[in-house]
Amino acid sequence: MGKISPVASKYIIHSTIEIEGVVDRPDVIGAIFGQTEGLLGADLELRELQKSGRIGRIEVNTETRTGKTKGTIIVPSSLDKAETSIVGAALEIIQRIGPCNAKLEVTNIEDVRVSKRSMVVERAKELLKKMMENTMPDSQELADEVTASVRVMEIVEYGRDRLPAGPQIDESDEVIIVEGRADVLNLLKHGFKNAIAINGTSVPETIVELCSKKVVTAFVDGDRGGNLIIKELTALADIDFVTKAPDGKEVEEITKKEIHKALRSRISGEQAKLELSREPDRTAMELVKRHPQQQHQQFQRPMMHQRPVFQQQAPNAPNIRRVPMSVEEKSKFKSMLEDLIGTRGAEILDNKLSVLGKVPISEVHTALKSITNAHAVVFDGSIEREIVKAAEEANVKFLIGMDSKVRPNESRVSLITASEL
Repeated sequence: MGKISPVASKYIIHSTIEIEGVVDRPDVIGAIFGQTEGLLGADLELRELQKSGRIGRIEVNTETRTGKTKGTIIVPSSLDKAETSIVGAALEIIQRIGPCNAKLEVTNIEDVRVSKRSMVVERAKELLKKMMENTMPDSQELADEVTASVRVMEIVEYGRDRLPAGPQIDESDEVIIVEGRADVLNLLKHGFKNAIAINGTSVPETIVELCSKKVVTAFVDGDRGGNLIIKELTALADIDFVTKAPDGKEVEEITKKEIHKALRSRISGEQAKLELSREPDRTAMELVKRHPQQQHQQFQRPMMHQRPVFQQQAPNAPNIRRVPMSVEEKSKFKSMLEDLIGTRGAEILDNKLSVLGKVPISEVHTALKSITNAHAVVFDGSIEREIVKAAEEANVKFLIGMDSKVRPNESRVSLITASEL
């Protein structure tokens, strides 16, 4: 007798059977062949179909409980849809098996190819994913990888202290001071070639000399150790600007976008020094005096929850009374300052926030002498003593710039920086 495996079949007929009595599995199979014999004609005779392999091995699973037998019947078929449906319907004519009444019902005709197709799709997804993970990157990815590798290879040793640095320290007018070699490598990777590391917690003489000749930005980690570095740098060297990585992150691990954002939001060194002095930290001061090796261990395990936060607005001196800035003024100043970025220009406003004039930064002093009702000046530049003096003489209430080289408590004019807006 020919056989066909359910795996090789196209369809599988699933049916249930209920028998009011106790019968054996051979009785059920005998009833199927005997009661369907001659019913469907010679072409669909079950015995002949099974001999030719078009109907597979009929599987009967039964169990007997309380004098009744129940079970399932599975018939594999490689016939077409119509012929398989006819065979399935023919099974339902069986009403007796031996001396017992029976009820056979076809519950489903399964298309094996659908199941196989689903398996093929899932396997194809796995193979595609694996191929994409191991495939050769496109030309842009290759170029980016090579560029990043070359940039990292450009790291040099600078000065007699042999500090890790980018290749453009001497050529660049501005320098970024970071904590360690890994920070320099990350900045090099993202195209910043003017970074130099202090390599520890004590400030090398090379850094002090560099700060006296160039515009310096201290870029430290967003943790407690970063604050200690800022304290020592501002105490021993002329630091122009200070910025920090996002809270809980180190410079060596941040992305290019985070680097740009941090550098844009830098504050003046004087302001950072003032703010840190407003929050005396006895533990931090004791840590600065420790052995460098002990300090390095502390930096490896920063206490994140104790990180002092920069306050963006310095306190007013008690003997200077300033006009408070309204919400409308703050919004207006912020919008105007954003529009002025990169123009090196200035706009002079009256007390109704109307623009009285637009001039280059170099002509602000002259313009303030000729305008009698100036209320505020918004400009793309640093707030310096000369422009503060001219604003005081013109009775200006607000000076709004990108950053400030004058302490807020040194003038009766309200000095506002971009970071405060």
